Amino acid sequence: MGIREERQTELMLYLHIPFCVRKCAYCDFLSAPAGEEVRACYVEALKEEIRRKQGIGEGRMVTSVFFGGGTPSLLAGVQLEGILEEVRGCFCLKEDGEITVECNPGTLTRDKLLAYQRAGVNRLSLGLQSADNEELALLGRIHTYEEFLEGYSLAREMGFHNLNVDLMSALPGQTRESWKSTLQKVLSLGPEHISAYSLMVEEGTPFYERYGPGGQLEKLLPDEDAERQMYYDTRDILKAVGYERYEISNYARPGFACRHNLGYWERRDYLGLGLGAASLVDGVRFRNSRSLSEYLAGDTKAQEAERLTRREELEETMFLGLRKTEGVKLTGELLEAYEDVFARLRQQGLLLWEEGCVRLTDLGFDVSNYALAEFL
Repeated sequence: MGIREERQTELMLYLHIPFCVRKCAYCDFLSAPAGEEVRACYVEALKEEIRRKQGIGEGRMVTSVFFGGGTPSLLAGVQLEGILEEVRGCFCLKEDGEITVECNPGTLTRDKLLAYQRAGVNRLSLGLQSADNEELALLGRIHTYEEFLEGYSLAREMGFHNLNVDLMSALPGQTRESWKSTLQKVLSLGPEHISAYSLMVEEGTPFYERYGPGGQLEKLLPDEDAERQMYYDTRDILKAVGYERYEISNYARPGFACRHNLGYWERRDYLGLGLGAASLVDGVRFRNSRSLSEYLAGDTKAQEAERLTRREELEETMFLGLRKTEGVKLTGELLEAYEDVFARLRQQGLLLWEEGCVRLTDLGFDVSNYALAEFL
């Protein structure tokens, strides 16, 4: 079976839980606080959508399930357990499939973790962002570093052996030393995976009003040189203690790369379930309604459905695939479409072409926004 045929028989599921205790000041995701009654209604609507769309999984093996948000761990353990029970009843879930739940450390309890274990959850992603309590307060996080440690220790105590920690650099007022301190504190815990992103100040957020162009506090953001040095520190410190960088912002111990995220970068088919969730199935992109009232009323019809042209598929293959450190395996079609781009980026020292693959150089990763945009 060829690679393309094999991928057509696989499917990833993304389940969006759009609720949080409090909206973080930097967040532009589709999420908001909601009461228990609304959350309970949403869980039932999500189960109904799973039942309605089980036909998409016919003849396919679900290789990964990812609960994102929002804060999925805000749900009661029995609610998440019930959602996964519905998934198993409607889709063929691979026996060793990766099942991830994003967790806010301020919402984890022993009962929830027990429910996750019963449901077969085998990977937790803990949103720490910073080990500095002042930085956490600035971000609007609901937890302290000490509360994160409690949640992390509890997860370990209960036998979770695949933990990711999300971190964020280039925060307002953050120094290179405070960022290195966060890295060292997290490394002392030995997580299997670390995601380290630079802060993006997005329009429409409180952060944009404060720190965006023309904002009164814009000067508190680290300058470009300082941000780049934090990026280098992340790469060098994690590499020195055995973490493999497998994507621009993701590092893992051998064997613990996130299979679900790799699927996105390799353009495997995925079905998004829940409010505003996006999908890519058989070359067609579509998404759910972003209106909570419409979703709760049962509106799960595909919106903005678009069949990608072959050229768009090739663009995505390069734009997403080159995020991985291993790069993209060349085909005759890719070579014909992008030979001039390859030559130009190689001449600029941004691209390596060897053993039938192309990948970004260290310099290419440093200016990845420019390099990747060349394929669009």
